[in-house]
Amino acid sequence: MTNLDSIVARFDVDDPAFIADPYPVLNELREATPIFLNPNTGQWTLTRFQDVFETLRDRRLGRSYSHLFTHAEVGKPEPDPRWAAFHQHERWSLLCLEPPDHTRLRRLVSKVFTPRAVTALRPALAGFSEELLDRCADLGEFDLLADYAQPYSVAVICSMLGVPRSDTQLLLDWSHAIVKMYELSTSEAVRVAANQAAADYTDYTKALIAEKRRSPDGLLISELVRVEDEGDTLSEDEIVSTTMVLLEAGHEATVNTLGNGMRAFMHHPQEWRRVVDGDVDTKTAVEEMLRWDSPLQLFERWVLEPGVEIAGQTFEVGQEVAMLFGAAERDPRRFAGADTFDAGRGDPAHIAFGGGIHFCVGAPLARQEIEVSLAGLAKRFPGLRLVEEPSYHPTFVIRGLTALRLATP
Repeated sequence: MTNLDSIVARFDVDDPAFIADPYPVLNELREATPIFLNPNTGQWTLTRFQDVFETLRDRRLGRSYSHLFTHAEVGKPEPDPRWAAFHQHERWSLLCLEPPDHTRLRRLVSKVFTPRAVTALRPALAGFSEELLDRCADLGEFDLLADYAQPYSVAVICSMLGVPRSDTQLLLDWSHAIVKMYELSTSEAVRVAANQAAADYTDYTKALIAEKRRSPDGLLISELVRVEDEGDTLSEDEIVSTTMVLLEAGHEATVNTLGNGMRAFMHHPQEWRRVVDGDVDTKTAVEEMLRWDSPLQLFERWVLEPGVEIAGQTFEVGQEVAMLFGAAERDPRRFAGADTFDAGRGDPAHIAFGGGIHFCVGAPLARQEIEVSLAGLAKRFPGLRLVEEPSYHPTFVIRGLTALRLATP
């Protein structure tokens, strides 16, 4: 076994020690090689920032191949019919589409999901935040995720979509079940739960769409029903997929960035003090929270054209490329002192929101949600401290804590 083989062997997404702190292994992989073949998944895996950055923008690769090739043509099996509801729920997801469908859908969604619309949400975000921080203050010791981040994020998404706040727990449970399907290693029980959650969410949203057609309220689902561009409109299935990706990506990214980022601050009290004292603006600090312990650790793309070469490796059509965001975000070739958590770094050119045509459409909202939360926490609880060392969920692709217990003085 070569030295690289031994490092690759330690890239074990089922190893609790690796999940607890993957960065030593990710750093070793990145410094040993810019690319390696994952023997467990068959994916060629990129480790360095520049290669990942360029691959995200390379139009010769895509998030899907089915718009150009059959599964047989690229040597892949047909989708398992047992997970039909899951596959259908993401069929029209912006994360999975390629042009021309992606171009059309993103254009229509962008007419509703405008910077002005996101900015207009700020008072509502501040209101949700204050309400939940009041509760945390009353508790004295609280779980940032269960008592604040999760109800906050879902309240924001539901208020934006026009979903009754009484249904937030339903959406939360569905989102948690569905995103587990994106891990590199999934059990039968996880797949069954994800498929059922996708079916339930689809039924729920279709009923909501019908209600918004009858009684429009000017909120996102209502506007997606109404939006039109040169005679083009969104189908019911497209609206379902669009709202689902906003819920999944928006909720998971916000909650996990807050959890992972506040854990980092608690381990670096001098950086927390810089934010509390106003030496570092909260908008600046958010970028380091996104970079240092990214809520998304891996993103995949398919090779769609012959002759593609990345990091010295030539690919065939139908091969899959995986990008290790956690390794790339700690690349010293791009970030000076990359392993250092520096709240004032203020580098927005990280890849936590992806890149290219699949750059997260909800990035402005996510940044604003996290910034409002960070500002509220710093103002209300300047002496915040960690009660106990938290644990991460036993997942790799979506990286987040099970809980983060904090105490106020």
